[in-house]
Amino acid sequence: MQNFLQLWSEAARTSLGFFWMALWAFILGYFISSLIQVLVTRARMQKAMGKDGLRSMLLGTFFGFISSSCSFSALSATRAIFNKGAGLAPSLAFLLASTNLVIELGMVIAIFLGWQFVVGEYVGGILLILITWLLIRITRSRRLEAQARSQSDQDEDHHGAEIDWKEKLVSMQSWQKIGQTYVMEWQMVWRDVLIGFTVAGMISAMVPDSFFQTLFIGSGGEHAANPGFLAVLAQTLVGPIAAFFTFIGSMGNIPLAAVLFGQGVTFAGVMAFIFSDLVVLPVLRINANYYGWKMALYLLALMLVAIVFAALAMHYTLAFLGLLPDFTAMTAPGNRAYFKLNYQLVLNVISLLGNIVLVWLWYKAQHAHDAHDHHSGHEHHHHDHSQHTMSLVDKILYVLVVIAVVWLFGGLIVSLF
Repeated sequence: MQNFLQLWSEAARTSLGFFWMALWAFILGYFISSLIQVLVTRARMQKAMGKDGLRSMLLGTFFGFISSSCSFSALSATRAIFNKGAGLAPSLAFLLASTNLVIELGMVIAIFLGWQFVVGEYVGGILLILITWLLIRITRSRRLEAQARSQSDQDEDHHGAEIDWKEKLVSMQSWQKIGQTYVMEWQMVWRDVLIGFTVAGMISAMVPDSFFQTLFIGSGGEHAANPGFLAVLAQTLVGPIAAFFTFIGSMGNIPLAAVLFGQGVTFAGVMAFIFSDLVVLPVLRINANYYGWKMALYLLALMLVAIVFAALAMHYTLAFLGLLPDFTAMTAPGNRAYFKLNYQLVLNVISLLGNIVLVWLWYKAQHAHDAHDHHSGHEHHHHDHSQHTMSLVDKILYVLVVIAVVWLFGGLIVSLF
């Protein structure tokens, strides 16, 4: 019992320590993302996207890069672009770029895993797009695509005349929109982040090394520093399978990926795990609702093949260049001093002050909206309620959130005694 309480305490402290390490990167990343989303409108995005070809692929990738990092938000935006007439390949380029080529994700990866994984994320993200494009050109079914378009609802809002970004920067109304977007970003990911960091702390403190060596063949043992091709391939295949059954998004997966790497999982295996935020069970279900099960399974197969090839390509490119990161250099999570006076504390304090300003802007925007539109407020809230009726996945997530909160607070209380 004493041993369990000690592990519980260590797991809770590790989870909170992980989050403290990443806090400034989350806040700064979502602020930059919110700025871009307000200054660059989705209407312009959709107008610029052509039917197919290199130009459309480049535009889809660019617009994805400057868009949201939340997988579920990206799915919705991708559906909107697809409905507006963009080709399947440019739509998927947008989806892959918006979940892999994002600023805040790179920041969090740099903190937990190092610069090689940041290169793997961005260059590998571009490889994912190119491989998916090639696979679509080889396997494309126009009939399947037509069925997906007919099933998908065309219910996107249309916005009025666009304002120049320079005018937006000096407009209080635009800054309130930035505050709203920032809070919405957090609303979309906070559950994934909370669950992800809690799970990462639990695994780091409580799961023995032997488990990872069994799950990821060839990790941890004497051959972990120089695994053969079959071991690397096996781990690359296990990464997406392990991720498929989780509810954790790409942000929550990073500290868990750091734990996997620290246990000797190869660079390719860890990258495949990180890339797999679009092949998890909830994403498959959402795609099935949008496009039908045939298209959802087709997209799943495309992503899985692209993930394996991209992860292997990045692994062996870095190995050839002699730049492959060494898992033995990773500091064991339990041995880190998370809460101390250093640059991280300064960055977190500055970021939290900025966070307060952005939340205040969001509050002002909400207050102004209620005051201006109070006569239709009842209808609006009723509409929102109907749109946000909780799905089974949402209910499961909220149960996991409650468990995570109880676990963290319980662990902190145990550590006091």
